[in-house]
Amino acid sequence: MYGELFSGLGRDPQDAIDAVFDETGSDPVILRNVAFYSMCEHHLLPFFGRACLAYVPNGKIAGISKLARALELASRRPQVQERLTGQVADAIFAALNPRGVAVELAAEHLCMAMRGVQQPGVKVVTTAVRGDFSDGRWDRDSLLALLRRDE
Repeated sequence: MYGELFSGLGRDPQDAIDAVFDETGSDPVILRNVAFYSMCEHHLLPFFGRACLAYVPNGKIAGISKLARALELASRRPQVQERLTGQVADAIFAALNPRGVAVELAAEHLCMAMRGVQQPGVKVVTTAVRGDFSDGRWDRDSLLALLRRDE
């Protein structure tokens, strides 16, 4: 069981983004509601939730399942949510060199629900944004707003 839960140890999430294609489009690509599960490195209790992943292409796109796979790989190790968010954004940015990347994770931490303050249902939300958005069409705030837009 622990071999599966910690199967991301020593692996680079960027390696999961191995289906990359040339594409001239520059409209955002967004994956919403991607489930993830991880283990808090401080308490060795699970945290889990949903992710939104977005990027603005700059000549390359990825197979969309590969973005979810990068999240899965990064989450399969003792982890903190803040670092996980950044690792996924960094992996997408390094693999695709897009104009911009935005990642948002919302998760419940069992270390907060089961012990300490005992507050089940609390969601921790973290974001990471990468890129310079130099073409002026998209900026950090507009990309984050797309992540949060109701379907």
